[in-house]
Amino acid sequence: MDSLNSNKFDIRVEENLEDDVKTTQFDKECYAKACSPASYAKKFSNSSDNENILICSSSESTATGVESDPHEPSRIEAHLYYAGLRSKGRGPKLVYRDSSDVYEEPSGPEEYKRLMRLVPVSDDHDFGKDGLWDRVRDKVVELLDAQNVELTCVDFVRFTWLNKKKDHYIESDDAEEDNSSDQDLDYDDMPPVKPVEDGDRYTTDPTIWVGVAPDTLTATVAFNVTKDIRAFLDSLNATKIDIAYRETVPNSSSVHGPVLFPAIESIIDPLKDIVDNVSVALSLPISGRRTSVTGTMGPYFRVGNRLLAITVRHNIFHPKSANTEYRYREFEPKKEVILMSKPVFTDYLVSIQDEINLPESQTELEKNMAELKRIRTKIEVLKAFYVDIKKGWSKSKQRVIGYVVWAPPIGVGIAPHQYMRDLCVVELYKDRFTHLIGNVLSLGPEYDSFKLKRLLYGHDNVPSGFKDLENGLLHLQGILTHEQLNKLGIKNLQGDPVRVRRVLKRGFTTNTTIGTLTRFMSLVRKYFPTGNLESIELPIIPHEETGMFSEGGDSGSIIVSPTGEFVSLLTGGTNKANGGPDITYSTMFEWVWELVLGEFPDANLYFEDIAAFLDLGTPV
Repeated sequence: MDSLNSNKFDIRVEENLEDDVKTTQFDKECYAKACSPASYAKKFSNSSDNENILICSSSESTATGVESDPHEPSRIEAHLYYAGLRSKGRGPKLVYRDSSDVYEEPSGPEEYKRLMRLVPVSDDHDFGKDGLWDRVRDKVVELLDAQNVELTCVDFVRFTWLNKKKDHYIESDDAEEDNSSDQDLDYDDMPPVKPVEDGDRYTTDPTIWVGVAPDTLTATVAFNVTKDIRAFLDSLNATKIDIAYRETVPNSSSVHGPVLFPAIESIIDPLKDIVDNVSVALSLPISGRRTSVTGTMGPYFRVGNRLLAITVRHNIFHPKSANTEYRYREFEPKKEVILMSKPVFTDYLVSIQDEINLPESQTELEKNMAELKRIRTKIEVLKAFYVDIKKGWSKSKQRVIGYVVWAPPIGVGIAPHQYMRDLCVVELYKDRFTHLIGNVLSLGPEYDSFKLKRLLYGHDNVPSGFKDLENGLLHLQGILTHEQLNKLGIKNLQGDPVRVRRVLKRGFTTNTTIGTLTRFMSLVRKYFPTGNLESIELPIIPHEETGMFSEGGDSGSIIVSPTGEFVSLLTGGTNKANGGPDITYSTMFEWVWELVLGEFPDANLYFEDIAAFLDLGTPV
């Protein structure tokens, strides 16, 4: 039944998506999506990737004017040295090596391509005696850590390939063409390389092969740490050992789907403006798997080794479903929660294409080659991201991040505070949240730190508790109590009362907004044929400069203070049918948390040791 019904919730993924995003047709599509007067796709040539690497390698230094790293391999060697180690003739990017073999660069795209294979080191190697390799590996890790190298793995392997025979070339009809740009491309972005198994077999010395996170290690740093490793090997009288570094990230398989992305701190990261929908930062856009209503996920919490999150019930349950308490029972079908309904996911893909289609003119960009290079790099990153998202997330099953474990019935005027109760607790699949950093609110690209502070505090001096938001991430800590809310006001550094108390939130529909918190709770009445229902709710007034605080789809957002305190859970607002609510209503988080603790007595909003908490164990 699941497979029969899932198609209408899924999006078709092109069979050759990686190649499609490099075509002029895709660039034109991005242009059309963005409705821009000028298409950045015009900058792209129709040359093959191999030609582009060859062309850029010879012109890059003069174009950028940046002094090259004296220990860095050429761009051709960096991208083609390990060709053959991955599927379809591809391989990881070489950062640095001190091996003795000479890499002979192909003179053109039709030139013979050397394909490498991994082979094991012989069992009788000296490192196999008395656990010597374990000592060497641990020392290598120690030396790498001392230089702050972001290593991902350390291996001990050998490589083999067939050296070309003299004047050996691939026939011209074997060369593959591809419509793509002349940019810095990783080898993974290139077309498959056709093997040519004809030549003299060469096998390298055993190699200490270090994997590092992409774009984290320079060749000079690798050169320096290699000297330390080499000195240690010399102390062991270990000879004929090569050392090499490549970019790689170990695959961490997730049973439930792709791992959510880490929250991005750098404001210049190409993905900064678009990654929030699929990152571990708060305010994920969510939906029930069998509904089209989209809301926002609230804060995370833990119960023992379980990862859970809070949202409002009406985000997940169908409006016509019975308003009764729900508890998940083992072996029952799960009420699954997904990232983004199908319409929202479709719009999200379009938003990535909008970012890919940057409208700057070629003439203007060529005035600043560094800016041209930055833009081109950003587009390539965005295209790779687009492929990852469309391939890994287009089926609704791939977007399932958890399931409902408890949802009390929606109620109003609930004793003892007469608050509204609209609550749902979702158990999240931890293997999708391996980048979790706790309850952190991403404030997105809407405001820089200076403007945000001005909107929050106006001309009042910023209180000492205000956190530095230069990286756009606000770490949440503490809960604003009703008692604190009723205090006359807060004071600035000089002890003078601050005229207004601001709050902020990030929701699916309106992103980051700023509002004004009042100590005067509101009564909200809803009219039904069976009678009136009333509740007491915490109102959020729109900011005088920025306008409304929320719209439909923001329900479930956590509303917080500028210093990162949990304030309230957004439940709705007034005047919904006419351009968004003039007042947003919410439930004091202090009481929401009391409800959660009543059902989960060991619940904890804080993750003191996230690494230990996220330990998923060793697969059997």
